[in-house]
Amino acid sequence: MPDTDQTTQGVAEPDFDVLLRANLERVFNERDAGKRAAAMAELFVDEPVMYEPTGIVQGRDAIAAVAGTLLEQFGPTFRFAPTGKAVGHHGLGSLQWQAGPQGGPVTVTGADVAEVVDGRIARLWVLLNPPTA
Repeated sequence: MPDTDQTTQGVAEPDFDVLLRANLERVFNERDAGKRAAAMAELFVDEPVMYEPTGIVQGRDAIAAVAGTLLEQFGPTFRFAPTGKAVGHHGLGSLQWQAGPQGGPVTVTGADVAEVVDGRIARLWVLLNPPTA
């Protein structure tokens, strides 16, 4: 039976859903660089690492820059949206998402998988689903 108090051997688990949704909204959907940087400082450890299909990104500033570049590249209404509730335990959480122009067709789907240390994201894997025909 799952623990209902979100503890594992006396260690409180983070609220993976709140944390990973905040990452999508406040980092990867945030167009203001200052607000994005503030969110990074709150949500990520001092030296986080992000693993993307095309490479490894190290540090808060570099991850924030990737988020900003994505938003610029895909246009003013491009957004990420969670497709369910994040799940996790023992410091590892995942959140399924979809993205595309707001009000338009979904252009990409995937999941964020995060290693969480002391309530903040230490490592983030961005997993993209194969395109559908």
